[in-house]
Amino acid sequence: MLAKQIAATAALSFVSGALAVGCSDPTATIRSPADATAIAKCGDIDGSILISKDYSGPVDLGALQQIGGDLTAQDNGNITSLTANFLQSIGGALSLKNLIGLSSLNLQRLSSVDKIEWVTLTLLTGATLGTPGITKASSVLVADTRIKNLNGINVDNLSFLNLNNNKEIVTFNSNIKTISDQVIIDANGLKMQMSLPNLKWAANMTISNVTTFSAPSLATVNGSLSFGSNYFTSLTFPNLTSLEEGTLSIVSNPQLQNLTFPALTKIGGGFIVANNTGLGDIGGFSKLEDIGGAIALRGSFKDFSFPALDNVRGAAEITSTENIKSSCDKFQSDKGNDVQGGVTCTAENASANNDTGEGSTGNGSGSNTGSSAGVSISANMATLLGLGAVGAFYTAFL
Repeated sequence: MLAKQIAATAALSFVSGALAVGCSDPTATIRSPADATAIAKCGDIDGSILISKDYSGPVDLGALQQIGGDLTAQDNGNITSLTANFLQSIGGALSLKNLIGLSSLNLQRLSSVDKIEWVTLTLLTGATLGTPGITKASSVLVADTRIKNLNGINVDNLSFLNLNNNKEIVTFNSNIKTISDQVIIDANGLKMQMSLPNLKWAANMTISNVTTFSAPSLATVNGSLSFGSNYFTSLTFPNLTSLEEGTLSIVSNPQLQNLTFPALTKIGGGFIVANNTGLGDIGGFSKLEDIGGAIALRGSFKDFSFPALDNVRGAAEITSTENIKSSCDKFQSDKGNDVQGGVTCTAENASANNDTGEGSTGNGSGSNTGSSAGVSISANMATLLGLGAVGAFYTAFL
């Protein structure tokens, strides 16, 4: 057996020159097409494959079927294509970063990978994946590419999903059922439409710059749920019953007109609805009973109500450019004792959609249990919602 291994190593050394690449290397470094050919003949690799920064031209991994570790190519402007049409699984990451010359990615049989990391692939318009495509992965990061769609990524359960700065992606439809860590969607195609029809459980979700968003089956969010700077007119979650720990933040969505969470009973952290200038009514929370942090409502709404609200552990600061005096009075009368931190509610505040820090008081109408009728969110939000919520709030305004 030892003699055969020595012979195989010698043969591979002969093929690739002085810098030998072998099937049993912990990390097999491909520096030339000859190295790629040698590795392709291995069939399976237990370790990782690194494509050198000095490699130039197309990379073809031939009949290679499995990689136990990572497949990595980074900081190389001369790789033009990567083909591995017999590759079925990658035990580690498929990490392709800063490959500004890569225009073709062919992975016809790939079904399983631990992490997808595709970053700064400025010529790549799409990946050729088979059917059903990639069905098992823990993490997907696609950023700064020209990819038009991710139709070949059909994973049921993810821990992490991040799509950002992919200007050609205008639709993302996925059958994902659970996301256990985080979702970040930001700055993709101008009219990106996002649909997650089978998503039932998620940890933390941050959604920005989308035209439509749909997750009708979502029942539980274990952390925070944030929507900032989107273009949709309606946001509804018919089956969402609870945010177990985090903050619900809906900030700076100027075209939002309908906000409906008919089954939501609990928000574990704070509740922020601010600077949604088209939203005329905040009344879509008919079953909301418990809020673990504070309430911050700022905008141009004419009415608000929370008929089932029974407990708010923080304070409530509510202000609008419109005359909400009757809503303020009713909320103060019906729910004032349920808000542990006290209620500040003001009407006709011209600065209600601004975060100036100046504490404009409007005309002073409405109910007020604080020292100033128009206390700015920036002055008190650290106390009301906690530093984490403040960070999310300010990020949405920046």
